[in-house]
Amino acid sequence: MTTVKFKNESGRISGFSCTGHTGYSEEGSDIVCAAVSSCVSMAECIINDVLGVGAKTKVSFSSTDISLSLPNSLDESTEETCQAVLTGLMLSLVALKDDYPDYIEVMEV
Repeated sequence: MTTVKFKNESGRISGFSCTGHTGYSEEGSDIVCAAVSSCVSMAECIINDVLGVGAKTKVSFSSTDISLSLPNSLDESTEETCQAVLTGLMLSLVALKDDYPDYIEVMEV
């Protein structure tokens, strides 16, 4: 199962961690894992490559883990955009969880 945890600090999503393989199918042909990976990768690319935020990311290909942490201080416009991206990521993953509840878990911590 893949577990995605969104870190919520006083109503601000400050980052997320995504761990584990969904187990829906064999590695390399798992559509649920591919969907999760695509959503997470797009969010990270928007935050770091498009917006240039410089969020701290950690990726472990051997354990299929990725985490992202926003800087503590961002200008108002960038903060608002990052929150929209992370909220969109959360909603996308919750919709995926609703379709595949045995393979993905999404929570706020």
